[in-house]
Amino acid sequence: MGQEVRKPQQERSIEKKNKIVQAGYELFSEVGYHSTNTAQIAKRAGVSTGIVYGYFKDKHDILLDVLEIHLNNSFSPILALIDGLSSPVNYYTLAKEVLDIAIDLHHKNAKIHEALHSLSHSDGDVNARFIELEDNLTLQISAKLAALGADAPNMSERVHFAMDIVQSFSHEYIFDKHPYIDYGAMRTIVENTLVALFI
Repeated sequence: MGQEVRKPQQERSIEKKNKIVQAGYELFSEVGYHSTNTAQIAKRAGVSTGIVYGYFKDKHDILLDVLEIHLNNSFSPILALIDGLSSPVNYYTLAKEVLDIAIDLHHKNAKIHEALHSLSHSDGDVNARFIELEDNLTLQISAKLAALGADAPNMSERVHFAMDIVQSFSHEYIFDKHPYIDYGAMRTIVENTLVALFI
């Protein structure tokens, strides 16, 4: 829009910016990113379009803030669980707890999850952020497990593959729902596969 984007300093300005991001989060969840425009975001946030452009260059700028909220909501519970582990690690319990968290998060954040993941195939910034997060998680979890005495070779590869399995099963469980699949049996298979990666 030509005007300089400002970083809010005062509490009232921070609150306005947060309302804009929250409005973007809600609208991207409800109707998708491409079906949302800045005027709709401004209306939902209760501010003028000019205010939106005071804090963000464009809708994509808002998207990146929404993405950060989603990533924090989605992965901080898993990291908190991993950070709280102590030796010896009970991988059977850990597999069950990780799956419980992942399924719950996919359920609670289903709409925004779909909206953002669909963009990862066409938006380089979104894809790069997802990859960066995967890299950071893989390295953090690998380091934590190693510090607790895990000695399986190729730990980063195992952790990354485990993350893929958890993500795939959670997505299957929440979104796909094939009528011929016994999801209780599948979950048991997934849990046993996860445990086998680390013991």
